[in-house]
Amino acid sequence: MNTYRQGLRENFRQFLLLVLVNGFVGGMIGIERSIIPELAVSEFNITAKSALLSFIIVFGITKAFSNFFTGLYSNRLGRKRLLILGWIVALPVPLLLIYAPNWNWIIVANILLGINQGLTWSSTVIMKIDLVGPKNRGLAMGINESIGYVSVGLAALLTGVIAGEYGIRPYPFYLGIVFSLIGLTLSLLFVRDTKGFIEVEQHTSKATPIARLFSATSWKHPNLGSITQAGLINNLNDAMAWGIFPLLLASKGFKLAEIGKIVAIYPMVWGLGQLITGKLGDHILKKRLLFWGMLIQGISILGLLLSSSATSFTLVSIAMGIGTAIVYPNFMAAIADNTDPIQRPSSLGIFRLWRDLGYAFGAILTGWISDQYSIENAVLIVGLLTVISAVVIALRMNNEHDSLLTSN
Repeated sequence: MNTYRQGLRENFRQFLLLVLVNGFVGGMIGIERSIIPELAVSEFNITAKSALLSFIIVFGITKAFSNFFTGLYSNRLGRKRLLILGWIVALPVPLLLIYAPNWNWIIVANILLGINQGLTWSSTVIMKIDLVGPKNRGLAMGINESIGYVSVGLAALLTGVIAGEYGIRPYPFYLGIVFSLIGLTLSLLFVRDTKGFIEVEQHTSKATPIARLFSATSWKHPNLGSITQAGLINNLNDAMAWGIFPLLLASKGFKLAEIGKIVAIYPMVWGLGQLITGKLGDHILKKRLLFWGMLIQGISILGLLLSSSATSFTLVSIAMGIGTAIVYPNFMAAIADNTDPIQRPSSLGIFRLWRDLGYAFGAILTGWISDQYSIENAVLIVGLLTVISAVVIALRMNNEHDSLLTSN
């Protein structure tokens, strides 16, 4: 029992190592972030938005179910084993992107990328929550998500610049080879499993087990259900930012390098902002943070419809990043606050299942609307859905800071 002492200071080295690992996890998504839509059009002649966004659909579905699997089996199999498995799955991804002779290879790469992200990102989240305990949970999630999404933004920026200078393939995807090899090496040789820490917290936690955890986390529990629907909508609008935003910029006449820079701003602000907003969640009602974050996101997305210059798109990207930074670390910290330590990995897995299905729903929705009507209409619908999500939080989520409501 004495071997496992929770706390950020007590476990700083292992925590910092997991932060570094998650940086490489984020980098794996970032290598696709700014250039895959252009790759689809320029090399594979895919112009229908619904077909083009198929890579996000398969990514979202596989990541969602990998999250669920990780949450369900992390106690049984161990966090470290799942983390290592996730990195092994990542190894072929950049090679598939480099040598793909047709679009189906890109789809396969994104299936593997989704599995990689679900296993690795979920494992690092669970392990950090295990290490720090309830006192600094928001700060831990803020640091974790910050480094992850700053890495997404930096990788998107680098691949956009490299693609603008040397072409879309193969050079930008060499970054993925480096990221996956380093991530696997660190996880294999230096990361320690954290399963034992939950036994310590089990003796001090005030949360009680929830019956019918899947339905409670999905919708039935007022707090957990409110958080889950907001997570789904958050990633629905991120799917729009990933797939439609670069196309919107291209339709306005922006070049590939310019698109890469503007698109990278959003995840970088999102990432850096979480260093502040995660800690805020330890002191301010999470309901307030989630409401205002979703509202800022929704209004910012609607602001894309009024933008035309690089300056205006940059400002909107910054605002979108701020809104997402407010909610993202506090989603998982709030889920953790409302669940028993033994059930926490499963509840986080259920939340992340629905949250990342938002990628698939968002890609399907925005692709269909863009094909049937216009890109602008797709942006409009996504913005309105995000505002509605904020209203759901305001009306349904409980005001108590870290309390567990009884599930019916």
